[in-house]
Amino acid sequence: MVKKSLLILFLVSLPWACATFQPQPPSFYIEDLPQSVTTSMSLEQRIAADEAWEDLKAGDSGRAGKSLLRLGPGSPVYHLGLGFIHFQAQDLTAAESSFKEALKLSPDLIPAYLGLAQIDQARGLEDQVFSDYREVLKRDPGHSWVKPRFEALREKKTEDLLAEAKRAFAAGDAEAGKKGFLTALFYSPDSVEAHLSLARIYKGEKNIPSAALHYKAANAGDPKNKAVLREYAGTLYESEQFGRSLDVYEQLVELDPRDKDARGRVEDLKNRLGIYELPSLYNDIPKSEAVTREDLAALIAVKFKEVLNDPDAKPPILIDISTSWAAKPILKVTALNILESYENHTFLPRKIVNRAELAETLVRLINILKNKGFTFSPQMAAEKVRISDVPPENYYYAPITRIVAYQIMDLTPQRMFQPDAVVQGREAVRILDIILALMK
Repeated sequence: MVKKSLLILFLVSLPWACATFQPQPPSFYIEDLPQSVTTSMSLEQRIAADEAWEDLKAGDSGRAGKSLLRLGPGSPVYHLGLGFIHFQAQDLTAAESSFKEALKLSPDLIPAYLGLAQIDQARGLEDQVFSDYREVLKRDPGHSWVKPRFEALREKKTEDLLAEAKRAFAAGDAEAGKKGFLTALFYSPDSVEAHLSLARIYKGEKNIPSAALHYKAANAGDPKNKAVLREYAGTLYESEQFGRSLDVYEQLVELDPRDKDARGRVEDLKNRLGIYELPSLYNDIPKSEAVTREDLAALIAVKFKEVLNDPDAKPPILIDISTSWAAKPILKVTALNILESYENHTFLPRKIVNRAELAETLVRLINILKNKGFTFSPQMAAEKVRISDVPPENYYYAPITRIVAYQIMDLTPQRMFQPDAVVQGREAVRILDIILALMK
């Protein structure tokens, strides 16, 4: 600190005030002080900071140094200005130290990151310049000076790394090629070329999970690229991930309905899924951390299959269940209005069910069972149920109070129902088994 103060005293003692001396503006960029810093200053400090910045931009380090001394080393602006004075004197090490000292006092001080970026640029450290730019954009995503430079640097580094990776791979150095493509993703995480190249490399290594991950990313970056979709779907199919493969082949058919190969594979996969995956998926429901609408439909249809047979019940038109493993149970429970479809003819089979929605579904189920002659007696009047987190104006107030009155679903010791909490698989199974027991 003493050394820095002596430097300022030395700078201000230079004969820069002579009439023959004309300071030149610096060759580097100095941004205005952010309002977040100046608003916390006293009037005298703001005047000193403004004067220092005016002189710094004019290249008059001597006059700027005098103003900075009025601020003192307890101010981040003191160290920030000192960094630019050192930069003007081409002492990059001292400038870097001053900018970092300013950031210790004010971690979001963008001009300090700009100073560091320009020091790293002068040293030829492009990777560090990129990181400096990112620190600025974290705090100001649209920064007018940094953003175009950041984009230009990112494009340059990505192109260089992709070219380097392709040369390495062509020369037979697969590891160097892989490393190059992965490094390119550091600069451009959405690079379709990098993701696709890595997907093919990993597929060749029989590393299907990594290959699928990069095919998925390549597809996200270019969703209408049929070649990427075809490779992605084929890789999943070969690894017997039939459910995921079906989803991708259906995307391909949606892009090109005349694609006979893709349409044929869709039909094949639907048959495979119907034969092999339905039992395992149903058996996995109790282990699920969050029950979906298709899970709940399957549980109800299977557990109450003996009493819910109604050949006259007609299901609604549903446009989004063709790929659901629980399509038939869904049609059964929607035909009986135990679970409803939405106005746009969707069922949303993979939508997570919360406790409020489960309560409404159970009340619908109990009403149907009562109409079939089964008796369900509430343990208390529903209107006497008091729940601390479900006020009467809540949309689900009626079914929640009724299901609690039946003592089929419980409250916490604080008399909370937690209507928005997700329903775990074992909880859904336990509750449906309670209803089955009450029927006997």
